[in-house]
Amino acid sequence: MPALATSLHLFPNNPILRTKPYFPNFSSTIPFGFSASSSSYPINSNSSLSFVAPLEAILFDIDGTLCDSDPLHFYAFRDMLQEIGFNDGSPIDEDFFINNISGKHNEELCRVLLPDWEFEKAMNFMVDKEALFRRLAAEQLEPISGLENLCKWVEDLGLKRAAVTNAPRSNAELLISMLNLQDFFEVIVLAEECARPKPFPDPYLKALNALKVAPNHTFVFEDSVSGIKAANGAGMAAVGMATRNPEKMLLDAGATLVIKDYNEPKLWENLERVVKEKLPL
Repeated sequence: MPALATSLHLFPNNPILRTKPYFPNFSSTIPFGFSASSSSYPINSNSSLSFVAPLEAILFDIDGTLCDSDPLHFYAFRDMLQEIGFNDGSPIDEDFFINNISGKHNEELCRVLLPDWEFEKAMNFMVDKEALFRRLAAEQLEPISGLENLCKWVEDLGLKRAAVTNAPRSNAELLISMLNLQDFFEVIVLAEECARPKPFPDPYLKALNALKVAPNHTFVFEDSVSGIKAANGAGMAAVGMATRNPEKMLLDAGATLVIKDYNEPKLWENLERVVKEKLPL
């Protein structure tokens, strides 16, 4: 698979994946017991996206936002950290993953998880972890329910769109291709090619500049605290995806609205309201 030429990759003459992408069996469930608690999350009914009207663009995180990939990251970190004796050899649990790992950039994770290691050695560990994640993802990947309908809605309205991720290039390419979205996104921004990753606003600011859209007429789908803070820092509202992270955590980070998936009626009520609005409130 060819690498993205830059962190801003335009797709009209898309060189990514000239061959037919691989599609997993999306109907299968992840068999490892990573429980999804999002179905129990209430929606924040007091929030509205109407202030972003008229809507120009929607930006998407990738991991946990386009696809349910957090369990695969969890398994990869759990097994590899146990191998090196992290936490006295006891495997990390889901709470530790959510509170200390989810949404963070690998350079930051080197400091969080392996502070006593030389940076180069710690980064090599992260490279190996990402390779294990890609092997797991190639076998099983869960898209967020309703994603296909949302993408069609975005295309039918002619809205601009970008993917903005802290994930390394190889992960971003794999997940986007497996979801068959390589022709959907006009721009992909890789945080590793920005001055600073999320939670800093740099990746989202770069996407806004590339799409030539205003932050007050754009919103973001994000599943992590760091991503929501980055979106807010760039002047945009964020819809929190409670696929794995608790609703309260996302709201406390600054999410305008929290949903469990793209089928959520509250989301579509907001989208219809935004489209009907002619001027921002």
